[in-house]
Amino acid sequence: MSRLLMIVGDFVEDYEAMVPYQILLCAGHSVDTVCPGKKAGESVATAIHDFEGHQTYSEKPGHRFAITADFVSVDPARYDGLVIPGGRAPEYLRLDENVLAIVRHFDDTKKPIAAICHGPQILAAAGVLGSRACSCYPAVAPEITAGGGTYIAPAATMDSAHVDGNLVTAPAWPAHPAWMREFMKLL
Repeated sequence: MSRLLMIVGDFVEDYEAMVPYQILLCAGHSVDTVCPGKKAGESVATAIHDFEGHQTYSEKPGHRFAITADFVSVDPARYDGLVIPGGRAPEYLRLDENVLAIVRHFDDTKKPIAAICHGPQILAAAGVLGSRACSCYPAVAPEITAGGGTYIAPAATMDSAHVDGNLVTAPAWPAHPAWMREFMKLL
């Protein structure tokens, strides 16, 4: 099975880190979770985003999510695929040049990349969208187009995934079945 890397940070969306992590482990893959400035054995705080009829999602405290590998020693060449969950973490993770270099490695080598919700903010910041099509949480759409990509609007149920080459993107956690199914096809 594949060896995968998941980049997270404080206030990553709880379901978008925990559920894909568990799905991938259940399917027999190995997943290392990393966060800039954190070591194996530490954790990040998560946030639960829900769609409750407001103009945007609500946010509630989530769980602690374990970091399983040291960020400073990550060698992306040792991994077969990359997972980028959403939440608030991508807005500051995209400022870390090492995170962007990791994303560029996966894109340059055409290894599968799965990004969901606000995760595509990191793809845009890394400059890997070019003329590619990408789904994301609708509030991130301007960053996709500013980064040269084409925004794919989600179905009203937010449960769709979009594939463009080695890139699998989705709008939010209701898309987990489609998003993970398409990502595992690429692995």
